[in-house]
Amino acid sequence: MWKLKKRGIALLITVLFVMAITVAIGIGLKQVKEASWHVENENFMLQTSTTLDDVLNILKTSKELDTIVQQKSSEGFFAFLSSVSFIPFENSGMKVSIKISSARKKFNPNSLIENNNTINHETTNALTQYMTTNNVRSEYISILLDAMGGIKEDMSYNSGIFHEKPSLFREYITSSKHLREVNNFYMQSYHDNSLKNIDFENLFYFTKDKSSKIDLNYATPPTWQMMLGCDTSRAKQLTLGGGAYKLLENLNLSSEEKKALSRFKTSYFEPYLDVVVEITQNSQNAKIKFEYDISTKKGSNFVYEI
Repeated sequence: MWKLKKRGIALLITVLFVMAITVAIGIGLKQVKEASWHVENENFMLQTSTTLDDVLNILKTSKELDTIVQQKSSEGFFAFLSSVSFIPFENSGMKVSIKISSARKKFNPNSLIENNNTINHETTNALTQYMTTNNVRSEYISILLDAMGGIKEDMSYNSGIFHEKPSLFREYITSSKHLREVNNFYMQSYHDNSLKNIDFENLFYFTKDKSSKIDLNYATPPTWQMMLGCDTSRAKQLTLGGGAYKLLENLNLSSEEKKALSRFKTSYFEPYLDVVVEITQNSQNAKIKFEYDISTKKGSNFVYEI
């Protein structure tokens, strides 16, 4: 009987010992897996940073870009953008794509409020009209102005957005993600999904430089529609001459269209690039957007999505 008990105790100790080893190994494997993930993640971050540095270095040392700036050549700028609009490549299992376009082809909503903190009523009215045409209530513009009008000590905001989102940045619209928060507030407050019909991706470009101009050689169809109040077909027609515009007369605008366009800050040569770098390796993805000033050879407005 005693021998049976001893065997039973020995068996129980063995089972407990095996369970302890199993748990220990399980914890160890989990820690190894986590450590491996951290190493892999850090390696990916390092490679992402290196890739970004390489892209910036290529832009800074480009003789072609130097010539474009020196000659202020709109034709050369157009030829450059046409040849480098999309560059894909792969290296050691890492897939990289680089998209380069004009950083002044869309409207900067932050320019609705001037540097002296006053509202630019002409451009605000144009945007309001564009939104109204697309069935968006005028209250949306009020919310948008709140999001870029700075902190008001007397709380004299046009909407209740900061009651619901007190930590929301309010000096200027920083990115598409920031705009989505503004848009979601509008849609939830007014139970209105009409904003989903607006092509914000091709209408708005975000920079805190409120004096930025729209390069008419690259203006997108939604931007033309907003500026002139024209229909889609007319807007697309105006984009066909991109790269050849040097004077207002080149656009063949009607007197009404010229008057509408005069409300905006426009140009025919704006040497700024909108650069998007997308990196994929295994299950990891990174997207980096930034603006590159060809004249000063500096990048700005960096937005990371990792």
